[in-house]
Amino acid sequence: MCNRAVVELGSFVVVQKTLGARTQCSGIGVHSGLPATLTLLPAPADHGIRFKRIEDGDNTSEIPALADRVTDVRLATRLSNETHCVETVEHLLAALYALGVDNALIEIDGPEIPIMDGSAAVFCRLIRSVGLVDQVAPRKVLRLLESVLVSDGAKWARLSPRLGNTLELHTEIDFPCATIGVQAASFCEDTDDFESSIASARTFGFAWEVDALRQSGLARGGSLDNAIVVDRDGIVNPEGLRFNNEFARHKLLDAIGDLSLAGVRIAGRYEAYQPGHKLNYQLVCALLDSPSSWYVDSAPAGDMLQGGARRGADQRIAF
Repeated sequence: MCNRAVVELGSFVVVQKTLGARTQCSGIGVHSGLPATLTLLPAPADHGIRFKRIEDGDNTSEIPALADRVTDVRLATRLSNETHCVETVEHLLAALYALGVDNALIEIDGPEIPIMDGSAAVFCRLIRSVGLVDQVAPRKVLRLLESVLVSDGAKWARLSPRLGNTLELHTEIDFPCATIGVQAASFCEDTDDFESSIASARTFGFAWEVDALRQSGLARGGSLDNAIVVDRDGIVNPEGLRFNNEFARHKLLDAIGDLSLAGVRIAGRYEAYQPGHKLNYQLVCALLDSPSSWYVDSAPAGDMLQGGARRGADQRIAF
């Protein structure tokens, strides 16, 4: 019956997908240093991606993975509701988006998504291990009609129209550190394989910043097992880099996760110079706050897509 209903949606309709079964992993948070178990579960059509904090056997309220739930973008993206938060969501969100998961419930018994090896590779393996199933609902796609640009000094990010149903990304970074310097990376859903070209690119940090970060309550779980560490002599990690432009590739990984907070798949081109979570978040907000610059090619699931999303008046964003 389900397969027949999917066919009846039409030959040219891409349907929504969810996970084939539950899957789980455990690890520590890169900033909090706290352990957490993460469980990915199937969810019904039009559910979207939502997080649920599980504490002391009690189920707390859910936190939708939407831009209006963002409350911190310092070095990672944090989502919050009235009582709880979940941090460092971007790598998991990137894996879900890139592998085509439209609907999932993510249970977590700690405040931060496990960092694993600092990339999205483990999350991709989890998703592949249970597969995806089609759902009886069309996939929603946000299509750009005109460009949306945000900037912060020399840094900028832009979303522009693009033919087709997918997202194309390009970024350039320029660090005064000679180990990184100028790097660029590109990814296109149509032609590139996320798992082989982007997913395994790791987060990175600088050895001379570690003490200050930890005093600020950040990077308490960071190590050579879950991040590339750069010091004044080069790469500290004994194994070196996975790609010669791994730093730029990781910026694309972060961007995919942050852009998914639009709550709908984006057909367009993302370009950025020196992007970070703050700039990506501002770009998503600018996009959703400019409804004349886009349209959605199927009926929206909720109010978010009707005239753009607004941040809640009670949400204070930490930059």
